[in-house]
Amino acid sequence: MIHLNSLTLRRGERDILRGVDLHVNAGEHWTLLGRNGCGKTTILEMITGYMFPTSGTVDVLGNRYGTVDVREVRKKIGYIGPTLIEKLTLRDPVWEIVVGGAFAYLRIYEKVEDELIEKAYEELDRVGLRSLAEQPFGTLSQGERKKVLLARTMMANPELLILDEPCAGLDLYEREKFLQALDSLADRKLSILYVTHHIEEIAPLFTHVALMTDGRITASGRKGEVLTPQLLESAYDLPIEVDWVDDRPWIRVGKGGASR
Repeated sequence: MIHLNSLTLRRGERDILRGVDLHVNAGEHWTLLGRNGCGKTTILEMITGYMFPTSGTVDVLGNRYGTVDVREVRKKIGYIGPTLIEKLTLRDPVWEIVVGGAFAYLRIYEKVEDELIEKAYEELDRVGLRSLAEQPFGTLSQGERKKVLLARTMMANPELLILDEPCAGLDLYEREKFLQALDSLADRKLSILYVTHHIEEIAPLFTHVALMTDGRITASGRKGEVLTPQLLESAYDLPIEVDWVDDRPWIRVGKGGASR
């Protein structure tokens, strides 16, 4: 599904990635976790084919980048990032925003088949927003807009779903509602890579975690094996305790600040 082998990225005198290895198998749901500037977004750029490594190999959905047309690979990848909402038209009805995902269109300028409209309504129903289908996109809350993007992404039946900090800017209520909507995808045959700064967003849906530090993957595997006080303290340079409630981690930071 995703196989990153010995990736390096050098910009001038700076090493942004330093021998990154990451392997996500079909059907696995991963979280990529780490401090600001550790290389998380760069990894996503590599996977979506918008950036290429100085050395190493990138294989996505059975395709070795550098030997294929990455535009064709992208058609099988669903992506929700921080800038997508800014590109959409706020006065368009919600169902049109969702239908656009079937074609990777930002706006719909042609007649849409009834079955596509019905599918858009079904996807909205899955995330709990069917009743808002006719409303202008701009009248929705930030959390509702994120759920619309999730419904939109699923219109193309992706094999891989990538989410780059989808809960950024959401309050506690909206965050939990979005995570519930994301959980509705558990029965679908797709792999997920979810990037976040916040450990409490690692809901039961997620099976694996990759922990990044200074351009490297310092730990990866089942989330219970990676989200330990020792590994997290090494990554964040803080004394950290982890509490597990219903297969979801919550952290407490001990006394004392960062040492560097």
